Amino acid sequence: MEAAEQGAKPHLTMANEDYLECIVRIEAEGPDQGTDGIRSVEIAQRLDVSKASVNKAIASLKSQGMVEQAHYGKVRLTEEGRSIGAAVWRRHRMLRAFLTDELGVEFDRADEEACKMEHAISDESFEKWSSYIKKLDL
Repeated sequence: MEAAEQGAKPHLTMANEDYLECIVRIEAEGPDQGTDGIRSVEIAQRLDVSKASVNKAIASLKSQGMVEQAHYGKVRLTEEGRSIGAAVWRRHRMLRAFLTDELGVEFDRADEEACKMEHAISDESFEKWSSYIKKLDL
């Protein structure tokens, strides 16, 4: 039985999480975006990587049950892949907003740093930080 089936957290690299986040973001851009899947070239353009890199990452995500893809077809998130990608994107937005709005960090720097921080902070620490921020009513 695979780790995801047993309830264990899948082993995703920072890059894997970035791919899931990217797909979630593309899907969110419009009502027709992602309804029948995302093309690999869209992901490559967004992440500024080669199509070969996307294919390698998608193969890894597919083996972990995060995405589905027919042979060289469009990429579709599984329920678990969408959940993880959405959580990473949520972290990114909250961290970036805190850095820019509360600390005055310039947007591009905050965006870059939020991308690093979203992977490093544990679920528990992020939830505690998020609750703390909400209490401050920022």
